[in-house]
Amino acid sequence: MLNRRDFTGALVAMGGVATTGATQAQGGPVEGTHYMRLASPVPVSVPGKVEVLEFFMYSCPHCFQFDPALDAWVKKLPADVSFRRVPVAFRPNLEIHQRLYYALEALNQLETLHIKAFTTIHVEHKMLLKDEDVAAWSTANGLDGAKLLDTMKSFAVAGKVRAAKQAMEAYRVDGVPMLAIQGRWTTSGSTAGTHEKALAVADYLIAQARRTKA
Repeated sequence: MLNRRDFTGALVAMGGVATTGATQAQGGPVEGTHYMRLASPVPVSVPGKVEVLEFFMYSCPHCFQFDPALDAWVKKLPADVSFRRVPVAFRPNLEIHQRLYYALEALNQLETLHIKAFTTIHVEHKMLLKDEDVAAWSTANGLDGAKLLDTMKSFAVAGKVRAAKQAMEAYRVDGVPMLAIQGRWTTSGSTAGTHEKALAVADYLIAQARRTKA
């Protein structure tokens, strides 16, 4: 996990995620060890479903590492689970990545360009921190660069960025990637032990949410 307090804006070498042993103790994951309960529950945005959020940053190497496993897991989620990514920024200059994500979403380009944004930053080492760099990247990937920039600067995208910042504060996000389940619990690779174990803990918490939701 990339911690907010340790974030410097530069890419760090990918290190091993600290482990806590087995994800599941007898009887299942342990609160306070494999996942955390929010002191104040956050209202969910999709009534009637179990809401799962992933807080991430395009500049975070751990988020890049986690994304393939997360994507495969999301594709297998049942119909009563609503999943949503929430891009966050630990520094003001990284808000451009939040706007990039929401602009790609608005233009229906996430399926093809979400992973390409990650790859450009972490494999090609192009940080995409300037409008002209984003426009050139967009054009190189078959999307009108001017259109993307206009969308990034739109009122709708600005509203989603504000909402993401509010969610970040409500969930007290201090590291990414982090999963939040039904506005009540959070888990992560560093909390559960590994990214894969975090997904197993999320499955457990989804089941818990089903038992308790109205």
